[in-house]
Amino acid sequence: MKKNSLRTAAAVLSVVAAAGLAGCRSSNSDSAGDASKTPTVRIMVGGIDKVIYLPAMLTQQLGYFKDAGVNVKLLTEPSGASAENVLLAGQVEGVVGFYDHSITLQAQGKCVESVVQLAKVPGEAEVVSTKAASKLTSAADFKGRKLGVTSPGSSTDYLTQYLAKKNGVETADYTTVAAGAGSTFTAALQNGGIDAGMTTDPTIATVTSQGLGKVMIDMRTEEGTKAALGGLYPAASMYMDCGYVQKNPETVQKVVDAFVKTLGWISTHDASQIAAKMPKDYAAGNPDLYTQSIKDSSPMFTTDGVMPDGGPETVLDVLGTFSETVKAKKDDIDLSKTYTTKFAKAAS
Repeated sequence: MKKNSLRTAAAVLSVVAAAGLAGCRSSNSDSAGDASKTPTVRIMVGGIDKVIYLPAMLTQQLGYFKDAGVNVKLLTEPSGASAENVLLAGQVEGVVGFYDHSITLQAQGKCVESVVQLAKVPGEAEVVSTKAASKLTSAADFKGRKLGVTSPGSSTDYLTQYLAKKNGVETADYTTVAAGAGSTFTAALQNGGIDAGMTTDPTIATVTSQGLGKVMIDMRTEEGTKAALGGLYPAASMYMDCGYVQKNPETVQKVVDAFVKTLGWISTHDASQIAAKMPKDYAAGNPDLYTQSIKDSSPMFTTDGVMPDGGPETVLDVLGTFSETVKAKKDDIDLSKTYTTKFAKAAS
């Protein structure tokens, strides 16, 4: 076995201006105690142009945050792991990222909870390069390969490790490469920096349309996720610090109201209608391809923002299989403290 190493495929630039964050102060109560003011909530998104997190910008575009009576400022970091760190530093009030971070953080003695569940499956796929596709046909073939993830400690990293171990391959048997997403992931796949990697749309659509790779394991649908992981894996969510939620229930409800309204809107509109509402630059000059990526991935979204039954247990099983942090605390994890359905149900 070789030692697992991390290699950066390309530098990923954060869209967030450091000065913008430095100028913001964390709010610990609704509108600093002034009910006459519209509350402001800063939400960090782990890749704002990723289709898995589409509800964040779509809610803004539809005007639903404003309608709900809350001023939401959307910021972005290239990965969920980076977004999580900004929340813990008190620089934002919420994160749109994978629910699994709330479990990992509880194992580390911290409390964050998903207040609205945007997706019931990861919305991700393991994409194999065209060059490697003939010999790399399943997770059982991961040994000796260079596998791309968004970043170390990200959800793509977690899921890659789980798929490997489930198929008899140890983490030390393959090389993990921090490949980012979008153009950096595509370049890594094209130039041989990775043999395969886990990513999301619209990157998946770009890679497959250009003939650079093909989908090997598809977790954008319930069927594909259950086949790969053994159950639903609730992923994209908006999570917040437990203390903030307790002190600011009215503000949290307003934000969740807006998200749930958007989820309902998605369920009643087709991909072309959804794409038309998004910023034009998200299509990267190819609106047809962007629309296709939304069509392929939109089945992942919940319609009501409520955590799916059995989902948290699957996530805990995945994390408890490989993560030493979670494994050591697995029997002590209280899943009921990692999410709440009261805001989404009230919105419904």
